[in-house]
Amino acid sequence: MAKSLRSKWRRKCRAVKRERYAEKELERLKKTLGIDANATKDVEMADISEIATVVNVEKVKEDIGARKLKDTNDKPQAEPSEEQMEVEGVRVYNKKTLRDQYGNYPVWMNHRKIMKHKKGRAKTQKASKKTSKRLTRRQKKIKEKK
Repeated sequence: MAKSLRSKWRRKCRAVKRERYAEKELERLKKTLGIDANATKDVEMADISEIATVVNVEKVKEDIGARKLKDTNDKPQAEPSEEQMEVEGVRVYNKKTLRDQYGNYPVWMNHRKIMKHKKGRAKTQKASKKTSKRLTRRQKKIKEKK
């Protein structure tokens, strides 16, 4: 297969495209890395010093250690600045039934999977119910003797 004239022509065209795109990609890569001498540099190191401040690692570690000690001492008190975001409409799904508190299945679950799950759930419910089956004569005799 794939030996027809049409497939050969398409293969040839794709090879030409690959060469053309490879040149453009290499040029773009050099520009982003700053290797190309002709490309303009977007960011200068002088501008970065205005944005960020440089701090020693030791100082940062000391600050983190001090915070941890402070947090362990202040455990009983909750800081008023830490507020939990209230989320409305959060659905809580049960892992066993895969349904939320309203009895709906998740949006991502497709119809076939829902039907399969319902069928399996029906089987487990049926098995868990105690069936009242009739006793045979032999079973009745054994029961009377006890």
